[in-house]
Amino acid sequence: MFSGIIEKLGEVESLSRRGNISRLEVYAEDLPEDIKTGESISVNGTCLTVIKKERNVIAFEIMPETLSLTNIGELKVKDKINLERALKIGDRLSGHFVTGHIDCSGIIRRKNYVKGNLCFEIAVPAKFMQYVLPRGSIAVDGISLTVAEKNSGTFSVYIIPHTLKNTTLGFKGPSGKVNIEFDILSKRNQ
Repeated sequence: MFSGIIEKLGEVESLSRRGNISRLEVYAEDLPEDIKTGESISVNGTCLTVIKKERNVIAFEIMPETLSLTNIGELKVKDKINLERALKIGDRLSGHFVTGHIDCSGIIRRKNYVKGNLCFEIAVPAKFMQYVLPRGSIAVDGISLTVAEKNSGTFSVYIIPHTLKNTTLGFKGPSGKVNIEFDILSKRNQ
C-alpha cells in the first residue's frame, strides 16, 4: 500500500527481457540504506518487488502482464520514473490509499495552462470513466492527484509547481502514456 506521494525521481539504468521475465534496474541518488530484497516499491505507480539493491541501484523482475498493462515496458535508458516505498503502519498518509495495481493506461491529450494553472487532460478507455469522480482521488503514474473535471472519455487534473518539479509529469506532454489507478473507494461504489 502506498500514499501517492512520490519520494524520489529515479532513472532507468536498464530494461532487459529474458524469456517471460524482464529485469528493470533503476538508479536513484541517496537511496535509503534499509531498502531490502523482497520489499515493495511503487515504480510509476506499479507495485514491484525489489530483487537486488547495490548502492544507488535497485533491480526488479517484471512479468509480461505488467509490461502489457503499464508504461513500464516502454521505458528506455535514462527515462525518469517516480519512486515511492510502501507505507509502514503508523506513517502519515498525505495522499490517498494507492495499491500499486494499475487499472489501465491513459494518454495525455493536453498539457496547458488554464487561468494560470497547469492542467493535464488525460484520456482513458470509456469502460473506466465510471471510476472517475470529480474532486475524487486518482493516481497518475503513482502520483496522488485530485480530479478537477470529468468529460466524455477524459478527465483533468491540475498540477502544482512542486509536483511538476519532483515527478515525471515535468517530462511528459501530449501523447505521453501514464499509468492510472482509480481510487479504491470509487471502485467499491460501482
